[in-house]
Amino acid sequence: MSSNTVTSSSLSSNTMFLMVASNNRTLIYDAAKNMGGTVFEETRTDPAVMEKLPCQILFKTVTDNLQTLKELADVGLYLVCERNIKARSNRHKIHPHTRHENNDTSQILEGVIGVFPMVSNPALGHVESDAHWRDVHAPLALKSHTAMSHYRQLSVVHCFSGPAWDGIALCGFDTLQDLHENFFDSDDAKRAIGKDVAHMADTKRSPRRLIVSETTYKL
Repeated sequence: MSSNTVTSSSLSSNTMFLMVASNNRTLIYDAAKNMGGTVFEETRTDPAVMEKLPCQILFKTVTDNLQTLKELADVGLYLVCERNIKARSNRHKIHPHTRHENNDTSQILEGVIGVFPMVSNPALGHVESDAHWRDVHAPLALKSHTAMSHYRQLSVVHCFSGPAWDGIALCGFDTLQDLHENFFDSDDAKRAIGKDVAHMADTKRSPRRLIVSETTYKL
């Protein structure tokens, strides 16, 4: 079996999370410290770039305190199913500059992540587009992005508020240079990915990519 094949067993660890999209970094970090979870924060600071992004920070957590998340979600709030297509290897899990100040339990994970919010192609609809993303696009992505160190798909199960996104792709790379210069294996891979994305997604309505760091918080 090819190492790029996505099998049912590789998706057996699917997990449901609540995901907040926000522009208020301070409130999100305070919530992560109090509730536990994972923060994905945009790394760029150029105002010309920031104003074109769908949000500045994402917060993924498991909680029964939905009201608090609704109050945090100035951009949007989603219930997502995380499909861990390619897991991080243990060799680059924790950044050496892990925070432990003031009882801070955060761990900054190494590398950078390209975050791609997706709106489904209206000709397919959510269910068919999501199935294509999982069953067809995922193995193509593994084949076309071999520099990608980890890959997760967040399928939107329910949108509580905000833009009607159907999914969020998390494409991890060891370095920013790899993300920029080695995103595709070849021109053929770039064309194949572009054609497949155009089939399953509404490329005009899907937001711009974020480039984020990942920080986890444990209670």
